[in-house]
Amino acid sequence: MSEQGILAINDKVRAESAKTRALIQEVSKVLIGQDTMVHRLLVGLFSGGHVLLEGVPGLAKTLAVKAIASALDASFQRIQFTPDLLPADLVGTLVYNPQSGAFTTRKGPVFASVVLADEINRAPAKVQSALLEAMQEGQVTIGKETFPLPDPFWVLATENPVEQEGTYPLPEAQVDRFMLKVLVDYPTRGEEKRILDAHARTGAAAEVSPVMKTSDVLAARKLVDEIYLDEKIKDYILSLVFATRDPAAAGLAKYAALVRYGASPRATIALALAAKACAFLAGRGYVTPDDVKTVAPEVLRHRVIPSFEAEADEITSETIVRAVLDAVPVP
Repeated sequence: MSEQGILAINDKVRAESAKTRALIQEVSKVLIGQDTMVHRLLVGLFSGGHVLLEGVPGLAKTLAVKAIASALDASFQRIQFTPDLLPADLVGTLVYNPQSGAFTTRKGPVFASVVLADEINRAPAKVQSALLEAMQEGQVTIGKETFPLPDPFWVLATENPVEQEGTYPLPEAQVDRFMLKVLVDYPTRGEEKRILDAHARTGAAAEVSPVMKTSDVLAARKLVDEIYLDEKIKDYILSLVFATRDPAAAGLAKYAALVRYGASPRATIALALAAKACAFLAGRGYVTPDDVKTVAPEVLRHRVIPSFEAEADEITSETIVRAVLDAVPVP
C-alpha cells in the first residue's frame, strides 16, 4: 500500500476512533480501574471477537460487560450459568401447541447482539458447547430449522478459576472460539480506595447512557479491516504462532517437551485482527509490533496446551507464551 493510502486510512481511523473515547468515558462512570480489561473488551468488540474473562469473584467482570452493553444501545441478554441449565435454555426450543397440533419456535436468550454468559464454567460441557455453533457461525439450529443471529453478535463470558469448587473446565474446542482470554487481577490500592468512595453507599449507582449504535460498531469493524498490516508484521505474527508449536526452532529448546499442542491457525487470524483493533483504539491506521505484543498474551494463552511434564513442573501456558514473546525477534 502506498504512503498516501496509509495516511488516508490513518485520518479515517483517527476520526472514527474518537467515538470510542466517549464509550470509555461512559463506562468509567461505574467502573473504576481495570483499564486493561476494558481495553481488551473493546479490542474484541471492534475486531468481532468473543471474549472470555477469568478472575475470582468481585472483580467487576460482570459490571464491565453490563456497562459496555448499556453504552452500546444494543439488545443485551445475561445468562447465569448453573449446573442445572439446559442447552434449550440458551438457544431456544420447540413448543407444542395442543390446540393447533403444531410446534412453534421459542427463541432463547442467545438471540441478542450482546450476550453475557455469566460464570460459564458453572454449567457442564453439554451446555457450554451449545454456544459453539452460535459463536463460530452466527446462527442457531432449533429442531430442523436454522436461524441467523443478530449482526453484530458478541459473546462475553466470565468464569472463576478452575480451582474453585463447583466449576467445570471449559472444553478446548469451546475455549478456542474465544478470540481473547483476559485474566482479571485485583485493583491497585489507589483504585480500590476510589471504588470505596464511589460505591460504599446505599443510593442508586450512576447510570450508563448509550453513546454508540450497532451501526457504529459495524462501521468501525469495516474500518478495522482496512488498517494496514505490513508484511514484516505478518511474518512476526507467524513467527510467534509457529514458536508455540515448535519452541526448539525459536531457540527455546527447554520448552520443546513442555508444549503438547501449539496455537492453531485460528490464533494467527485472531492475533492479526486483535492487533488491528488495538491500532484502531490508538487512533492509528497501521499496526505496529507493540500492538501485536500487547494482545498476544490474551490471544495465545488459552490456545497453548502444556504437556503433562509442564503441569508436573507447574509451568503454565502463560509462562510458555511469555517465553515465546521474549525469544521471537521484533521487526
